[in-house]
Amino acid sequence: MSDLAIPARAGSPGLRRGRGAEFAVMAGRCVRLSRRNIDALLTALMLPVLLMLIFVYLFGGAISSREAYVTYVVPGVLLLCTGYGAATTAVAVSSDLTEGTVERFRSMDVSAWAILGGHVVASVARNAVATLLVLAVAVAIGFRPSASPARAVAAAGVLLLFVLAMSWLSAAVGLLASGPEAASGFTFAVMFLPYASSAFVPVETMPGWIQGFARHQPVTPVIETLRGLLLDAPTGAAPLWAVAWCLLLLAASVLASVLLFRRQVC
Repeated sequence: MSDLAIPARAGSPGLRRGRGAEFAVMAGRCVRLSRRNIDALLTALMLPVLLMLIFVYLFGGAISSREAYVTYVVPGVLLLCTGYGAATTAVAVSSDLTEGTVERFRSMDVSAWAILGGHVVASVARNAVATLLVLAVAVAIGFRPSASPARAVAAAGVLLLFVLAMSWLSAAVGLLASGPEAASGFTFAVMFLPYASSAFVPVETMPGWIQGFARHQPVTPVIETLRGLLLDAPTGAAPLWAVAWCLLLLAASVLASVLLFRRQVC
């Protein structure tokens, strides 16, 4: 039995099904839960759109022309959108723990990979819908990406890697939090990072004491990579740093989730 397997209960029927089918069932469950939680779903979908409209129409004219600013700001809004959507995974995982759902799955020999992975899959699905919505609104207000098909696929891959890393990190936070209310605080921390990056203004325009943090935090290279790929502009070393940060966060988050799940459940 792997380290992530939950101990089986003798005499339970249907425990021999494949782990792949088990994972699909848990993923489907989490996607359905996301659809039923209308308030949270609407917030995850509409908040990034509203923020983009606020920045473009209220602040864009003061920073540069509206047309130029919408081109600059869309990659940052995409990352804000996916980061917020991924962070809500913490609340879902914490709810499963506090409401006894995990214990019920434990009695049916459902593995931790399926339980946590189902929430990650739901996070990816939510973020895919939110990303398409943000892009559609961005195009409607003047965003014109000039990426080749290969660069567009690369941008989608980087964004997916970021979502996976943040979703697993959120799962770890959900296992660590004392309850859903505490876990929800993680969303505010995730939403802060894009503001202290190149998402909305160039790093060079920030006070000197914060530029070091803004340049070297994980979000900035991801945003610079998306901006360069979508606009067919030079990316420099940003893609290497973006992938490195995402892989590091992903590996650390998966490991933390494993250890925390074993401590909480096993």
